Amino acid sequence: MISSMLNMFRVADLRKRILFTLLMILLYRIGAFMPAPGIDVEQVQLLRDRANQGGVLAFLQLFSGGALTTFAVFALGVMPYITASIIMQVLGVVVPKIEQWQQQGAVGQRKITQWTRYLTVAIAVIQSTSFAFLFNSGGNSISGSSGANLLPNFHIGTVSLVVLTLTAGTALLMWMGELITQKGIGNGMSLLIMISIVSAFPAQGSLIHAENGPIALGIVLVVLIGLVAAIVFVEQGQRRIPVQFAKRVVGRKMMGGQSTHLPLKVNTSGDRKSVV
Repeated sequence: MISSMLNMFRVADLRKRILFTLLMILLYRIGAFMPAPGIDVEQVQLLRDRANQGGVLAFLQLFSGGALTTFAVFALGVMPYITASIIMQVLGVVVPKIEQWQQQGAVGQRKITQWTRYLTVAIAVIQSTSFAFLFNSGGNSISGSSGANLLPNFHIGTVSLVVLTLTAGTALLMWMGELITQKGIGNGMSLLIMISIVSAFPAQGSLIHAENGPIALGIVLVVLIGLVAAIVFVEQGQRRIPVQFAKRVVGRKMMGGQSTHLPLKVNTSGDRKSVV
């Protein structure tokens, strides 16, 4: 296994793809800790403490890699893009024009992707404006009864700057995801979502260790590893249907008669492409 991993870096093209993907992930994590302009950094810790107690904040920061509770540049994460992709797929059922695009192959997919980008920016503007108001002193519905006032100078200039920053961060993430898909490894958006979720594991592990001790942490790790192994096992599982080719005579020679198999995935639903 180690030798196989080392062999990956010996292939020039594969090495470039791996390094490019790691660079994009590094930039994503840096942007997740860069607060937006106009944010009171001292109030950020209070918001993090609220999020660690669970609730809506804990769920929202799961897909942003903790960037939401710091009100960072990438605070919205890829949530607007996921929402836009789902909306476009739903509209494909009720809007004839989008349904035609879905049936036009690569040309239609490019049009759907382009409109998904426009819709992503629109959703990012709405969400960033909502968060700017919710995380103000009046945003107690999310940040708790004694909410963190992240925007002390709350006026149209500060709100516009925050909205512009968060929307630009979402657009940048969308572009980075597409670059990973084109020049890196795997699906870019899916990879960014995975990194956002995995980035919360160290903090959650420390919390479990502090409250329940190392034995509980070990049990959680074993269960988590077993769950991942089971998912991979089922996802990669195949039912091999034997196929026998009939023999045929070509000139004076007997050709064919070979046997092979037709691989059918056990979990056929998991073989579908993600919306992101």
